Amino acid sequence: MKPLEQCQVTIVGLGLMGGSLAGGLRPRCRSVVGVTRRQDSIDIALKRRLINHGTMDLEEGLVDADIVVLATPVRIILRQLKTIGPLLPHGCLLIDLGSTKAEIITAMGHLPDHVQPLGGHPMCGKETSGIAAADPTIYHGATFILTPLERTSEEALDLGRALARAAGSRPLVLSAARQDFLVGTVSHLPYLMACAMVATADERTSPDPAAWKIVAGGYRDTTRVAGSDVTMMTDILLTNPKPVLGAIDTFQQQIARLRRLVEEGDEEALRSALQAIRDERLRMYP
Repeated sequence: MKPLEQCQVTIVGLGLMGGSLAGGLRPRCRSVVGVTRRQDSIDIALKRRLINHGTMDLEEGLVDADIVVLATPVRIILRQLKTIGPLLPHGCLLIDLGSTKAEIITAMGHLPDHVQPLGGHPMCGKETSGIAAADPTIYHGATFILTPLERTSEEALDLGRALARAAGSRPLVLSAARQDFLVGTVSHLPYLMACAMVATADERTSPDPAAWKIVAGGYRDTTRVAGSDVTMMTDILLTNPKPVLGAIDTFQQQIARLRRLVEEGDEEALRSALQAIRDERLRMYP
């Protein structure tokens, strides 16, 4: 495989994640080609110099590609994997940006032998979506999870690591099951919690016009991800149900414990529980 700086990278999907990755890679590879269904997205990407060339024709965009990145919602990636294989050049590295991995890795196993597949999941993003929100700096300092298949060569994995580093991220190799279990708790559960908080505030306080005048930073920060793209999040939740449901069950146990302490008015026990949680949070983020 060629070194990254000699590669043509074709990114299928020019939304927030695909457009941002394109902008980060463009100075560090031979060229970046964007493939999307909308001409206006191509026009924006070209105007912002996120890509070198754009097309709405998938087959055209794959010609001469050394690396192809699928930057679409998870269930669209699964559909694309059923048809894209024969269109990929010999020896091409195919990587995705999907937030869940088990189903994608299984589907990648059916790709033709001439393709080098590699699962990918950058742990970054914003609550806004679309090419207009693209920002190459969102990858900076983020963990970029890579999930190789048994058939993935070490050379292909190294190229995936180089791509992650070129975007400003830190590559981390994990199995599909391990990453899905972890992100079910640390990424997917927080989204549902944020949605539940917004729904709760709407139900309990919306009748009072003063409610939104007293909203402070804590509420804004903890509900930020509730503004995430709904199509993307629906795909994530429905392709990772077991870890997500397990995380919800554990959260319900924890909130029920805190509720009980408040209800009982046991100051010492409540203070002890809150202090232990605070200490753990400070260990996570010194």
